Amino acid sequence: MPRIIFHIDVNSAFLSWSAVKRLREDPDAVDLRLIPSAVGGDVQTRHGVITAKSIPAKMYGVTTGEPVVSALKKCPGLVLVPSDFKTYREYSRKFIEILKKYASEVEKVSIDEAFLDMTDSAKYFKEQIDAGQPYPYCAAEHIKNEIRDTLGFTVNVGISTNKILAKCASDFTKPDRIHTLYPEEIAEKLWPLPVGELFGCGKKTAEKLRTMGINTIGELAQTDLSLLKSILGSKSAEYLHNNANGISDSPVRSVREQAKSYSNETTTGEDISAANYEAIALPILHRLAEKVASRLAKDNVRASTVFVIVKTGEFQRHTRQTRLSSSTNSAAVITKAAEDLMSALLTGPDGLFAAGQVLRLLGVGCSGIDDSPYTQMDLFTWAEEMQAEDERRKEERREEEERRKEDARREAEIRAKEKAAEDLRVKEEKQRRLDEMLSAVQKKYGVKSLRKGEK
Repeated sequence: MPRIIFHIDVNSAFLSWSAVKRLREDPDAVDLRLIPSAVGGDVQTRHGVITAKSIPAKMYGVTTGEPVVSALKKCPGLVLVPSDFKTYREYSRKFIEILKKYASEVEKVSIDEAFLDMTDSAKYFKEQIDAGQPYPYCAAEHIKNEIRDTLGFTVNVGISTNKILAKCASDFTKPDRIHTLYPEEIAEKLWPLPVGELFGCGKKTAEKLRTMGINTIGELAQTDLSLLKSILGSKSAEYLHNNANGISDSPVRSVREQAKSYSNETTTGEDISAANYEAIALPILHRLAEKVASRLAKDNVRASTVFVIVKTGEFQRHTRQTRLSSSTNSAAVITKAAEDLMSALLTGPDGLFAAGQVLRLLGVGCSGIDDSPYTQMDLFTWAEEMQAEDERRKEERREEEERRKEDARREAEIRAKEKAAEDLRVKEEKQRRLDEMLSAVQKKYGVKSLRKGEK
């Protein structure tokens, strides 16, 4: 019996969840999903990028990932709302809870999407099946409607026999839709689409394929694999060729309760490339590692695994991790491990930089948490920690000196402004008194008796 796989994806998740919260707090509020609106940050910072948009905003050409300034030029009336990750986590948890009612295996892919193995779930929909509704379509409709009616937001459901086809199906027409993409439907539904719409095919890869005359997913699927390898490299070519042909045997794996972890990440102030990696990214990486180490030390725990996270300009997330020889909360050890991991991920012939990618986000984290008060420390680790502590103290002193200088500069600036304001006030007071004197003389002796500037 072939597998039945669902991919369920929340429509414009961040915007939808912000809209639902707004309506929950004020039922008379305008539904953000019905007007040109977007989730975006401060226009003055790099955090000012569009992270989610409404369908009306999309009609103006607003796209996810573009700067807020650019979006406002396209749509001056665009309503912007800030990110609210507390609300996002709340609705994501409720969303996953519903899915787990109907499938024994639920693989949470991200905060707003998941795969379900529905092969053995017909028992939950006996009433619908007995009423003549075909399975699994009736299951998809029931789940979709339950999410909409109980949580207030809509989802798309993709149905197929494997994960890649289910994912592609859920990306078809939105919102609040159900689509199938079985192997026998690939030629009709998937292959006519532009190659850039294939899952896993980024903008730069799509551009490279189009220069070779490969414009549709079907043309990619039918291109000789050896030719693709010469264009894209072995791994990327096989991955995209399989996706285009709907080939996948990856099982749906439930994400079990993860071990406690500590992490920090940040969106970068500008695109990070090979050219500016050392100057811009490394200092950020060091700060993130030190923050994680500080949190571990504050909680009196140590970690045995270090991991790094990046997000590319195409919003693809990549991670790497390594297991340490002994658990630690040393900033020096965590920073060194993070540097090595990031170098392996980004540089070399198979690195992200070699593929022409730039970075928009960097993150450092630790897992495998050990709360034992005892740990065995070797001499090198001890020396590294002592050196790191010295560096930390120097950095604190430097920052304190900079703060003092900045405070002094601001105080001087305030005093200068106050003096300028006082000088202006005195000048205006003198002019007022002079005007009063002139007015009194003219009133007594006549207007022509004295004019300003006459001797």
